[in-house]
Amino acid sequence: MNREEVILQTDDVKVRILALQPGERGPFHFHTTVTDNMFGLSGEIMVSLKNPPEYLILKPGVHCTIEPGRVHCVINNREGETSTYLLVQGVGAYDFIKENI
Repeated sequence: MNREEVILQTDDVKVRILALQPGERGPFHFHTTVTDNMFGLSGEIMVSLKNPPEYLILKPGVHCTIEPGRVHCVINNREGETSTYLLVQGVGAYDFIKENI
C-alpha cells in the first residue's frame, strides 16, 4: 500500500486510513480475531471475498464488515485515481495471515 495514516492503535484496536494507487491490490488474507470495518473515503475500492465468492464496491460513504476468518483482498477499482478507505479493526489481537495458494 502506498500510504497509511494511523489514527489509533492499541493492543485491541487499529484505525487507519489507507490509500491504494491506480490498479494496486493487496494480497488475499484473513484475520483470526479482528473484524474489519471498511469505509470508502475517495475513489472506488473493490473488496473481493472468498467462501463464498463475493465482491463489494466501496465508494465514499459506503461501509462493509468482514468477519474474522473470511479471506479477502482490496483493489483500487479506479484507473488513474488514488482511492482511500478508513479501516477499523478490532476487537482483539491483530494478525495478517496471507492465504496459501
